[in-house]
Amino acid sequence: MNKFKYLKFSSTKKIRYLNFVQKNSVYIVFLHGFMSNLEGKKPKSLLSFAKKNKLGFLALEYSGHGKSSGKFVNGNISKWTRDTKVLITKIVKKNNFILVGSSMGSWISLNLFKYFKSQIIGFLGIGSAPDFLENLMWKKFSKKIKVELTKKGIYNLNYGDYVYPITLQLIKDGRKNKVLNKKIKSKINVTMIHGEKDEAVPISYSKKTLKIFKAAKKKLILIKNGDHSLSSPKWLKLIKKELIIMIK
Repeated sequence: MNKFKYLKFSSTKKIRYLNFVQKNSVYIVFLHGFMSNLEGKKPKSLLSFAKKNKLGFLALEYSGHGKSSGKFVNGNISKWTRDTKVLITKIVKKNNFILVGSSMGSWISLNLFKYFKSQIIGFLGIGSAPDFLENLMWKKFSKKIKVELTKKGIYNLNYGDYVYPITLQLIKDGRKNKVLNKKIKSKINVTMIHGEKDEAVPISYSKKTLKIFKAAKKKLILIKNGDHSLSSPKWLKLIKKELIIMIK
């Protein structure tokens, strides 16, 4: 059984994470999506992959997600990026690492380049969704939703089987964290994997993410019947195959 751990930030804040320590090794850092957690198939599958290949591993639940402390409605991209930065500094330390970002996790990953540029040796995005708060939410909201959100500071968005409490502060913070207009000059391997049947995030987001990287070795893999999460065994196998290519 994989043992979850907690990193205490303060008397009221702790972040839950999964890790595997491998000295002097490359680490895999997995960053989950919006309102997700570490109970899914991807973090567990990547942890066993890391152990098998003698790689270090880190995955965390941002504040307000999973069993980490805090309320989801108080969180935003800036705070979740900071949570991740602290965990990488404490757990991965000076080791090089590959970022694996799922959906919003890709946005957080892109934010991390300004802190760990020389340590990041690869980036793999799964259904990448940078800047989604503005482009896929705010711009698509009806006038009625925008009015409610502006007046009350929160709107409960029904999507699929879930209700997402979207706050005005979250939308505003997203605007401060725009990344699709940035340039990253790292000469690394960058691979985007996107399901052709992804109903949450258009494929154009993976293409836009690749455009940010000016000197990278870039690759876009489209999965014919793939959904947004790409968590079935055959898709996970493909993700791990791409990681092996990156490590080599």
